[in-house]
Amino acid sequence: MNILVIDAQGGGIGKQLVARIKREYPTETVTAVGTNSIATAAMIKAGADQGATGENSVVVACRTADVIIGPVGIVIADAMLGEITGTIAHSVAQAKATRILIPFNMCDTLIAGVTVTGTGALLDAAIQALRSVIDK
Repeated sequence: MNILVIDAQGGGIGKQLVARIKREYPTETVTAVGTNSIATAAMIKAGADQGATGENSVVVACRTADVIIGPVGIVIADAMLGEITGTIAHSVAQAKATRILIPFNMCDTLIAGVTVTGTGALLDAAIQALRSVIDK
């Protein structure tokens, strides 16, 4: 299974996701794509099997991903302080992969009904969702 983790800015969320995924599923392939080199480097350091940077890398990686995981902003053009382009958002949204989006209420995007709070709890919920996909 090819698990694609996408992150922007400093890559902190992606770094935590990659580390948790590799700890729980060490034999699954984790591809890390950052919208910038800092985000990519953080995810590679956390143990991603391969990584790339930039808009076209997201487009290409989405074609072969089985699962895409990242903050909900990866499907919203101009999110994450403008690092998510329309092309990135479209590529993630149109991918045949299962998408696991983490509902962070930030950057002027509020998600009604989200009761889980705190980064740790949100990441736990994302890993649980991934577990249900992999173990299915």
